[in-house]
Amino acid sequence: MSYTEEMGKKLNELLEKNYDAEAGYKNAAEKVANPALKNYLLSRAQDRYDFGHELKEELRQMGQEPDKGTSLAGDAHRLWMDLKTALSSDKDEAVLEEAIRGEKTALEEYNEIIKNGELPLSTTNIIAKQRDSVQNALVDAKGLETLA
Repeated sequence: MSYTEEMGKKLNELLEKNYDAEAGYKNAAEKVANPALKNYLLSRAQDRYDFGHELKEELRQMGQEPDKGTSLAGDAHRLWMDLKTALSSDKDEAVLEEAIRGEKTALEEYNEIIKNGELPLSTTNIIAKQRDSVQNALVDAKGLETLA
């Protein structure tokens, strides 16, 4: 596999995870009652949508074909969250806990890609900007813990 193909594969994996996160945040926003939490989730869904477009454009600039759609793992995870929130006595708290867990995982994934050090500057800048946004969202989510 060539350097560009390998990089394209990593970016496509990140793109797919952003598709999954966008769908998950939209799904979660439908389940919560707290308006601040609902706004947070919808804002995160929009961010992940925007991230996806940035990644797709970067992939095209590299001559790679962007993947389309969510993953089977993401679809299964959303089903699990539906079950978990249905069984939880505090749906808002369960959704917020999952959002925090997801943001921590995303942060680790972004940091891993940045550590690679083999990305072009344009890609590194996009990934770093998105990673910083995820970090800020994690701080915001932790601030919502008192509300959920």
